[in-house]
Amino acid sequence: MSMAERASQTKSSRGQDGDDDLRRFRTLDELEAMAGTRLSQMAHAYFVGGAGDEHTLGQNTSAWGEIDIWHRVLVDVSQRSTACDLFGRPSSMPILAAPTALHKLAHADGECATARGCEVAGVPMVISSLASTSIEEIAAAARCPLLMQVYLGQDRELGRDLMARAEAAGVVGFELTVDTPVWGLRRREIASGFHIPPGMDVVNLRRTGGGTSSAGVGIAEVLGWTISPSVTWKDLEWACGLTKLPIFAKGICRADDARRAMDAGVRGVVVSNHGGRQLDGTPATARALPGVVRAVEGRVPVLVDGGIRRGVDVLRALALGATAVQIGRPVLWGLACGGSAGVARCFEILREELDRAMALAGCPSVASIQGDLLKQG
Repeated sequence: MSMAERASQTKSSRGQDGDDDLRRFRTLDELEAMAGTRLSQMAHAYFVGGAGDEHTLGQNTSAWGEIDIWHRVLVDVSQRSTACDLFGRPSSMPILAAPTALHKLAHADGECATARGCEVAGVPMVISSLASTSIEEIAAAARCPLLMQVYLGQDRELGRDLMARAEAAGVVGFELTVDTPVWGLRRREIASGFHIPPGMDVVNLRRTGGGTSSAGVGIAEVLGWTISPSVTWKDLEWACGLTKLPIFAKGICRADDARRAMDAGVRGVVVSNHGGRQLDGTPATARALPGVVRAVEGRVPVLVDGGIRRGVDVLRALALGATAVQIGRPVLWGLACGGSAGVARCFEILREELDRAMALAGCPSVASIQGDLLKQG
């Protein structure tokens, strides 16, 4: 079933309140602008902000646009397809919904709405361990492939239980975040008084006993207990031994770390700087990606996220050697604008843009997007 056919079976043309035609949004920037009017000031600051002076946050987006595409001409592109296989399953395009926290800040249906939107779009979703909905509820909400993001923290039993629950719920893989020994300094969310509102919680991480208070302002105070500065490569090796499902190390920017992650047992890496929310000054992912791709030498898939806002950016990432890309904030913009239908519209915009970029670059299929597009022949 095509994305359009799936969408026709839902109210995918209507907005959050049933009065906005989502097809009037032609770019992700337009979705973002509308989301800014729908979200609370606190939620908007939490979702949109980056660390420090937000240099990396801005570079994440601009760096993609600095990559020239040496397009091919006189290629028959009358029959094109953005489809591919991800995690042994068909996907409508080489794009996943990246793990992002607390979706109920954007829409009352939270991660369940996101999962339904991903199902309509025909793409996988990565569930954040900081989700505001239980793993089991999300898995029951939609039939899109699901992965689970996990923070490596001090509480190994919590990590073990979370992975076991996710595997029992039917996830097809894991992303272990490796770039958070401490939380980055995010001034916007502190200024806006970020907190978890009453009636909302990081439900998948709560355990009986102490040490899990969410009092305070800013993620470092509210969710500091979810991570640990003492985590090392041994913890990654331990986690890789807990499951036979593929594990991706998320947060890699260095070639040597990519090689070491493979030695630890991962079956994929995610080039990521946490959306510019951790160390301000770390390289844009468009610049980090080529070195990681060279380092893995085709032995494992490489995903990338950070600042991808156009279908042509997806083309660039694939030409640089990425297997697929992950989209974070724009999914939240779609969610805020129209629930599951808004999420589906976010991906529809990207698919339409990718399809057009492929045609203009002389690439009838995802497999035909190769590194020669970025070189003068």
